[in-house]
Amino acid sequence: MELKPTLVRKMGLITVIATGVSSMVGASINVVPFMIHRNVPDIGPYVLWAFAFAAIPALFAGLAYAILSSAMPRAGGSYLYVSRGLNPYLGFVASFSQWFGLSIVIGVIAYIVVPFFRDIANSYGLLSLSQILEISWIRVGLALSFIWGFVYLNIRGVKSYARLLIPMVIVIFCLGSIVILSGLFFDQSDFLLAIKTKEGTQHKTPPTPNFHWATFLSAAAVLFSSFIGFDAIAQTGSEAINPKRNLPLAILVAILGVGLFYFLFAGSVYHIIPWSYVAEQAQTKDITAPGLLSYVLPSGLDTLIILGAAIALINDLPAMLLSVSRLMFAWAKDLIMPQGIAYIHPIRKTPVTALIVAGICASIGVLGSHFARDFFLGIDIMVTSMLVNFLLMCITVIRIKKNNEPLYQQIIVIKKRSLQLFVGWGGIVFLTLFLVIHTYKDLSANVNAWYFHSTYVWLLVMGLASLIFTLRWNALKRNKTISKEHFKSLSNE
Repeated sequence: MELKPTLVRKMGLITVIATGVSSMVGASINVVPFMIHRNVPDIGPYVLWAFAFAAIPALFAGLAYAILSSAMPRAGGSYLYVSRGLNPYLGFVASFSQWFGLSIVIGVIAYIVVPFFRDIANSYGLLSLSQILEISWIRVGLALSFIWGFVYLNIRGVKSYARLLIPMVIVIFCLGSIVILSGLFFDQSDFLLAIKTKEGTQHKTPPTPNFHWATFLSAAAVLFSSFIGFDAIAQTGSEAINPKRNLPLAILVAILGVGLFYFLFAGSVYHIIPWSYVAEQAQTKDITAPGLLSYVLPSGLDTLIILGAAIALINDLPAMLLSVSRLMFAWAKDLIMPQGIAYIHPIRKTPVTALIVAGICASIGVLGSHFARDFFLGIDIMVTSMLVNFLLMCITVIRIKKNNEPLYQQIIVIKKRSLQLFVGWGGIVFLTLFLVIHTYKDLSANVNAWYFHSTYVWLLVMGLASLIFTLRWNALKRNKTISKEHFKSLSNE
């Protein structure tokens, strides 16, 4: 019999790292650390400290992923790790909420990138083009074109994907370094003088608000979203070369490298622009790091950092589409979803059906962003989903030795059991704290309708996932197609 096409191992270490970096750097650095003042109004000057604190649970989660990826180098990431090391039901419902959250965020990112091009047009005096980009249907149309363009790129295969992704990552860091270096040449006095000269207004810095742990932790829980893209690395498990080594290494490089970049970038912006001005602007309009710095940077440099931010946002899309499509592919391989979703193009060796479904879901995210008028709802849904996902990763690290001894013996990263338990329990403590704070903040928020509470939306998604899993599991059991023993080993490549 002729063998069915499968995913092929063509991704080198650089491409795998670029996948994680691309998923992490975008809205996470150019928008969220500044718009946080709208979502958590009383955070004041403590944003950088909240940013640093948010990295702690991310590092624990990253170490858990590194441990598990060394034992289970296959597409599916969190779904695969939990279904084999803990429980197949938990693996599916948690990864389903992750899939939902990421799909929505892909749409959110595609939607918010358009104003960056509007700002570039403004900087060159192209006012008519800038006004065109403000038209609703054009903004939505461009966002959808970004999504489907990158769906096509992913379908074309790993080579096309890498040729675009790696150069864009290099450009992102080069242009982002302009912001970091700007902090050495400008300070808040330069900014205050600039807005007085250009706008005729004088900003007065209010007294520093008192520090409150509840506010600080709420902000840290939102800023935690900046670190979660490294999960995309785990989704390359069936396409990475030497995955038992390269997946854990790429995860750690992405978290540590991007985390340092985040802190230097955001620190430079807040060194130049008073936190109170950022907070004031965030209450009335959508703001970005390039837009804020355009007041002080010389003509030309301001346009470059806007371009860098736009590229960073756009570069989120192909990596995230890869991530959500490989999740669906893994479900279909395990028969939890229709097998047609696992269809591999015979020439391109890519999961075509899964990528098309991912594009459709992301398109819904674009429309949701347009009508909801608040992209933080999508981010909040994703944060809840990923906190639960990461929590399950840490629990799996603790339980896998008992639940699946053969796969436990395959672990080659942090093999010492005491260190594994430290990672697992440390992650559980910090991630549970963040989840409780994030949920409380969401449920206590004053919103216009219940569906603007991300927790309720997430629970609905979990309920849908439970229904899908139960119906599919019972059908497979009746046909004697699947059993729990199936989830003790990895699927064939």
